[in-house]
Amino acid sequence: MKLGFSTLSIFMKPPETWADTAFADNFNAMEILCEGPMWPREGLWKSSISGVGGNGIDVYMHSPTIDLNPASVNRGIREETLKQLKETVDMAVEIKARYVTTHPGTVQRPDPWILDMCRQYAIEVLGEASDYAKENGIILSIENMPFRKTYLCGTSEELDMFRERCGSNVTIDVGHAILSPDPMSFLSLKDISYLHVNDNKGDKDSHLCPGDGILDLSMLKHCDRMIIELNNYQNVLRARDIILAVLEAH
Repeated sequence: MKLGFSTLSIFMKPPETWADTAFADNFNAMEILCEGPMWPREGLWKSSISGVGGNGIDVYMHSPTIDLNPASVNRGIREETLKQLKETVDMAVEIKARYVTTHPGTVQRPDPWILDMCRQYAIEVLGEASDYAKENGIILSIENMPFRKTYLCGTSEELDMFRERCGSNVTIDVGHAILSPDPMSFLSLKDISYLHVNDNKGDKDSHLCPGDGILDLSMLKHCDRMIIELNNYQNVLRARDIILAVLEAH
């Protein structure tokens, strides 16, 4: 089993300490959040984490998504989104990462005809990014989103359609899934790369520690690769112990 954490939880710590943190706390996976100092175009990762992959830690990556949108009606935003996705793939190759997770996009005015148009834009962008990833030995993985009218892939049916049409994998965020009418349906999809593990109380995507909300912890037994996605490292350690106890009980 691979259990790790998102670097969101140690974002302000020097990147060169991240792998040591993982080793010290018995994690064997890590998802690097490619925002801020780890923005691929900055290149700061070349001196700080270039050797982290292949040392007993599985490395996954979360592409930049802030202010980017593969479903944008603005062609320039879509082009920049694709460019940064490809740059993230290049970074993944350099640090020996396996997966690049990204978001499917948002639609700010979800009138039916606009929604259809934006959905097609997103599929085109993510399909090209997936092809580029495959050419470089990397797997692009599309994450499910909360069940809200402005988000794409808030249902397992739409996420599966994106997976098939884009030729990608999927990353299942269980916190997002429990905001949908049928959370378990996400875990039956093909080509799941790994889980994002967090919890909420069913009202919003609040990224609580598992067990602090409505998450059915038995959902975690359906995948052997998990990334704890919280913004506080002490809660990451608490989540680690909860997850291990759940898996041991099952």
